[in-house]
Amino acid sequence: MDFAVFFDFDGVIADSERLHHRAYQLLLGPLGLGFSWDVYRAGYIGYDDRDVLRLIHRDAGIDLPSDRLKDLMARKADLFAGLARDEPPPLYPGVRPLLDSLRSKARLALCSGAMRGDIDPILRAAGLEDRFDTIVTAEDVPASKPDPACYRLARSRLHARAGNAGEAPGGVAIEDTPAGIESARGAGLHVLAVCTTHGPAELAAADRVTNSLAEVHAGLLEALATP
Repeated sequence: MDFAVFFDFDGVIADSERLHHRAYQLLLGPLGLGFSWDVYRAGYIGYDDRDVLRLIHRDAGIDLPSDRLKDLMARKADLFAGLARDEPPPLYPGVRPLLDSLRSKARLALCSGAMRGDIDPILRAAGLEDRFDTIVTAEDVPASKPDPACYRLARSRLHARAGNAGEAPGGVAIEDTPAGIESARGAGLHVLAVCTTHGPAELAAADRVTNSLAEVHAGLLEALATP
């Protein structure tokens, strides 16, 4: 297995972004800081909870002390967990067969700006908790996408796990946002973008854009990872 595939989570594996939006509204609406889905999609998707909350308060001209930020992050995580428990988000078409086809061909990483507690219950419910060689989440890095830290860490972990010396092998990230594409490119990865939250024009910085992972196969990802 001489190539790696790095999956984003929300918007790529699970159709969960609208649950995140709803959790933010339940949290921030009573504070007068609510925002529409279109505002979320255009300005906040791709960032982790920490940076979304910072950006919202910055845009409103409101100071956000670190202890207040931690409290809001914890409350948002609890709200999301409740929503996901009551209404488990479905996997996107093509995700399960693509993971099955890659199992013996590539090293697999999950690299998300979500909290680990947001991700694990959804993976367990879908029976996918053992599909990834490493999982990097918001708790593991100091900055969210578009910073490349998460993909750099995931790439380093895969390389170390394989016990290889020298430079890490080629890899391709699967993303759904401009911030995610920028993050993956900053870590030296090629990118396949899927149009779940943004249109093709907004994802044009990717090496390839597809409407659905149902249209993607292992051979295509290997060709993108090792051109």
